[in-house]
This record gives sequence, C-alpha cells and structure tokens, in this order.
Amino acid sequence: MAIGRPLEHYAWLSVAGALATIALKTLAWHVTGSVGLLSDALESLINLAGALLALSMLRLAAAPPDEAHPYGRFKAEYFASGIEGALIVFAAISIAYAAVPRLASPAPIEAPLLGIALSAAATAINLGIGLLLISAGRRVHSIALEADGHHLMSDVWTSVGVIAGVALVAGTGWLILDPLIAIGVAIQIVWTGAVLMRRSFAGLLDAAIPEAERADVEKIFAEYRPRYGVEFHALLTRQAGARRFISFHLLVPDAWPVDRAHQLSEEIEERIRSLVPNAITLSHIEPISQPASYDDIKLERW
Repeated sequence: MAIGRPLEHYAWLSVAGALATIALKTLAWHVTGSVGLLSDALESLINLAGALLALSMLRLAAAPPDEAHPYGRFKAEYFASGIEGALIVFAAISIAYAAVPRLASPAPIEAPLLGIALSAAATAINLGIGLLLISAGRRVHSIALEADGHHLMSDVWTSVGVIAGVALVAGTGWLILDPLIAIGVAIQIVWTGAVLMRRSFAGLLDAAIPEAERADVEKIFAEYRPRYGVEFHALLTRQAGARRFISFHLLVPDAWPVDRAHQLSEEIEERIRSLVPNAITLSHIEPISQPASYDDIKLERW
C-alpha cells in the first residue's frame, strides 16, 4: 500500500502553505480593518483544517488491510473531502456573520496598499500549492488531494476578488463595496463546499469506475474471447479513493484443467491492472456450457 506514503508529502506542503497564508492574510486584515480581507483570512483557517484532515485521512487510507478491514481503508479519503466541504460552508456562515453588520455601518479601510500586497503574496502561495495538489491528485487518483487543491484554487479566486474590492474601495471611497464583496465570497465558497460534499457522498456509495476504464477492461475481454473460446460476464467495478476494485467471471471450456483456467485468469487480471491504475482484481472461473454458470451474473442472486 505504498501509494499513500508519497501523498503525505503533498499534504504537509498544504499544511505549511495554510500556516503561511493565515499569517499573511491575518496581518493584511489587521492593518486594513477590511471585512473582505477578514473573510479571506477566515477561509485560510479552513484551509489549514482541511489540510490537516487530508493528512490524517491519507495516512489512514494508506494503512495496510487487517482482519477487521480486509479491503483496506481507502474510503477514508472521501471523509476528508466531505468534512472539508462542510468546513467551507461553516466558514461562509462566519464570513456572512462578520459582513452583514458592515452593510448598515461601513468602515474605512486603512493602509490598503500594504493589505493588498500581503494578500497578494498569500494568494501566490495558494496558487502554486493548489495547482500542484490538483495535478498530483489526478495523477494518483486521490480525491483528498484533489479536493484540497480545488479548495485552495477557490481561495485564490476569492482572494483576487477581495483584492480587487479593496482596491476599488480605496480608489472610489465606496465603503459599502467591502461588506458586499465579503458576502459574495461567502456565497462562492458555499458552492465549492457543496461540490466537494457531493463528490464525497458519491464515492461513499460505491460508484463504478470511470467509463473509459471500463471500456479498457471490455477491450481485453473482446481480445481473449476469440483467441481461447472463453466468455466473460458479471463485470462489477467500484472505486474507493485511489483504488479500483474489479471483479468478473471467466467462463472456460469444460475440458480445461483447473491449472490452465487459473493461468489464463491470472494473465487477464495482470492485463487489467496494467491498464487501470491502482486496480485490485478478482476473477471467478466457471464452465462455459453449464446453465448454472449464467445464474449469478448479478451481484445478488434471486
């Protein structure tokens, strides 16, 4: 289960980035008094919580199977992205709570240029780490890393909006823009949190592997049918975090000895694992001419 270990390095990078951006954005809010920059700093606290949660869940997902969890703990990554989505919604509520009173009594922004510079530096950090996490998450099929990366990218865009808002307030004197932008940030990150939670819940429901990967498996079946006179059915797939689980029934000629059928099944499983990343395969051998071999095509027998 070595796939989880290198991912911790990315999670630690996310933690370090969150600490740096919290310091910079909090300082930006302190010197300006902008509620928009306060909203940005609050979201960075959620970034830290999400990074720590992703780190702990990646460690749990990488733990080897045991007697109590024979299929491993790969779904732990979905808990990380789901809880992070909920934390994002909580951050949005906190931002709105701080911004709404400012609509009635807008406050001036102090030292806007310094605040903008500090926030821009924090945004650059989030941009670099966010792109890196998304790239790594897609490459190794880690929803926890990808979710953390998308969260950071949403933070980048909200930060850009906040910076632009602070600049507009400083340039025009329209103080009402500051709380309005903060509320806009809250609405935007609620959407991000909802998307993360939806993806996590879908993963917990044992969704099938992507259609392109299923097509790769079917191509292998189509190759072996005419070559050996075998048949396949009961192809079942699911994904849990970075892992793909693939099972199928291999129907072989009745006269085949067990060792020949087993050798072919091992060859086919190896081919599948070479095309589908992080796949765990399981095949069931049946005689091709027996009617009972076709009674268990579905997962459940009735």
